[in-house]
Amino acid sequence: MFALSRVPLLFSARALTTNVGRRPFSSATNSNGLNSLSTFTEDEQIMRESVATFAKEVIKPLVPEMEETEQMPKELLQQLFEMGLMGIETSAELGGSEMSFTSALIAIEELAKVDPSVSALVDIHNTLSGTCLQRYGNEDLHKRYLSKMATGSIASFCLSEAGAGSDAFSLQTKAEDKGDHYLLNGSKMWISNSGEADFFIVFANADPSKGYKGISCFMVEKEWGVQIAKKEKKLGLRASSTCVLNFDDVRVPKENVIGEIGQGYKYSIDILNEGRIGIAAQMLGVAQGAFDLAVPYLFERKQFGKHIGTFQGMQYQYAQIAAEIETARLVTYNAARMREEGRNIMHEAAIAKLIACQVAERSASKAIEWMGGIGFTREAGVEKFYRDAKIGSIYEGTSNMMLQTIAKNISNNISR
Repeated sequence: MFALSRVPLLFSARALTTNVGRRPFSSATNSNGLNSLSTFTEDEQIMRESVATFAKEVIKPLVPEMEETEQMPKELLQQLFEMGLMGIETSAELGGSEMSFTSALIAIEELAKVDPSVSALVDIHNTLSGTCLQRYGNEDLHKRYLSKMATGSIASFCLSEAGAGSDAFSLQTKAEDKGDHYLLNGSKMWISNSGEADFFIVFANADPSKGYKGISCFMVEKEWGVQIAKKEKKLGLRASSTCVLNFDDVRVPKENVIGEIGQGYKYSIDILNEGRIGIAAQMLGVAQGAFDLAVPYLFERKQFGKHIGTFQGMQYQYAQIAAEIETARLVTYNAARMREEGRNIMHEAAIAKLIACQVAERSASKAIEWMGGIGFTREAGVEKFYRDAKIGSIYEGTSNMMLQTIAKNISNNISR
């Protein structure tokens, strides 16, 4: 059985928020009024400290059992809501923490340093599901669902299908207009958070004759007939549920259309750009978590009468990884600040995700090598980061798709 400790209310993101979301940067600026990318607001710094404490004191003791059982305890999920981590950008009026996008990334990174599965759940709930509903849902949907998503109900983002991965617009799930409602029929694959979700943001084609321009977005409640057909058993992120979903004549009221019919393809592109920055933050946490576990060991273990961390060959390796982690951090938080400024982030989001995912794999791999035989055992904990890192180059846009996006932006700029 899971045994949870409690973090005092002092570490509640909502309780600590004072002037949330009002200041893009702290007051500590230079003479030109500019900041470095390592400068954060007081609220953001408090978020980092509170989530880091929560992850170490509450989540870390649960990780071995979550890995074995491949699930998260309900009590932990409830504590994520109590911490204010499931509605980070949602307004305080609707029960959220009303904090910045950067605050969400900070939480995702800090959680991933301890357990990437919990980080993935918080990431997807906030940067995909929450952002989609906040940006494109109307006031009625906000009142009915955002408040619940901030205080007790998990949401899942349903885009991928068996034949619609990187080519997401080839999705086959249909939404048939029945007058006062739509009937959803089809299947979704690789859907994160779906095992715990009460709500599903579903992309389906309401007019196949228009091709991808018929794709629309719907807010669907589980109790309306969403079927969990299969829970995947995965290499990594084992405690994060990833399921196949079936929709058989699922009736969705027309008031649950998110945005406009036929605009879903635009919404998915926009939301995935932000989601990719979230994945970058998650992989940044993976890279740092593996690094932080392994480096102290280099100054505990001795060979040939010296700590192995003092050998030049080893120094070059951990210095290289440290430099790469810092690079990933800078491109990730740069993309976040650009998003907060309302700028186009497609290019920067792709770079952030690509770099952070590559660094996560390298950092976790090197961490195992540095720790030698013990690093290869489950007891050390670094092998879990190695397994968890692999998904980064696959979900929310493969690394090849990120390269294609970057290359397309470069070529478009040259042709102008």
